[in-house]
Parts: sequence; C-alpha cells; structure tokens
Amino acid sequence: MKLPTDIPFARRNVGASLIECLVYIAVFALLLAGGTAAFYFCWDHTRAVIFTAREIDSTLTVGETWRKDVRAATGKISVLATPTGETVKIPERDQDVYYRFTGDVLLREIPAQKHSRVLLERVKFSEIKPDGRADVTAWRWELELQPRRKEAQFPLRFTFAAAPTKP
Repeated sequence: MKLPTDIPFARRNVGASLIECLVYIAVFALLLAGGTAAFYFCWDHTRAVIFTAREIDSTLTVGETWRKDVRAATGKISVLATPTGETVKIPERDQDVYYRFTGDVLLREIPAQKHSRVLLERVKFSEIKPDGRADVTAWRWELELQPRRKEAQFPLRFTFAAAPTKP
C-alpha cells in the first residue's frame, strides 16, 4: 500500500511510533527489574525477621525453663567446666537437672528419666555463674546466639537471673 504524498512527514511518524514503543519496552523492563530486586530484598529481610523472632521466642522460653529449675533447686547448684563446654547441675527434689553447653548446642538433661533435649542450637556463648546478693546467692545466665546473617548489626544477647526459693 502506498502512502499518500499529500500528507507531510507520514513516513517519519510511523518510524517514530516504533522507536517510542522500543523506549517504552526498555523503561518497562527497567522498572520490572527494579521492582523484582526490591521485592526479593524485602522478602529476604522479612524472612530474617521471622527467623530472629522465632529465635528470640525460643530463647525466652528456654530462659524461663532455666529460671523455673533454679527456683525449684533443693540443694547447692554447681557449675562444672568440661573440655567440651560448661555443665550446670541443679539438684531438685527427686532428680538432678543438667544444663550442658557443648560446641554450639545447649542441652537439658535429666539422667534419672534418661531424658535429654536440645534446647537451643547456634549458641555462640553461654555462661552460668553465681551472682552474690545481700542474703541470697542468685544465678545469672548470659547467653548469646550466633547471627544468621553476616551483616547483622546487633547480636542476640540475653541475660537471665534467678534465685533458689529454698536456700
């Protein structure tokens, strides 16, 4: 089909719309790439927040379990340093409860029941020590978890304190 010759710049307008379409496609591709990158950035950080919240929740639950065991102690609590880590013996009414830190794992063991349970994994530091107070020997547990991300700015550090109810 021939273009009429009385319309000025007819061929130029047809070529310009094709170039405009290519520019629109390129701009759309850039926006799509940027949006995808932003989505995955947010997705990754949201998952990190979810994992961190779960670790905080489980650590607080473990801390409350430890505090309950310390309050239920009927004898002298002892801390044993072993080559693999630290072991804390908490004597209770009819059994002894052990908290064992080995490598990066924290275990709670009750030998009388032949029960051993992993409480926390990815533990960087754990130290349970007596904290002398006026009339009572309280116990302080300092705990730090390993960060999941290399760029984590704030380590997850916890301090729990408890005192036996029967001195």
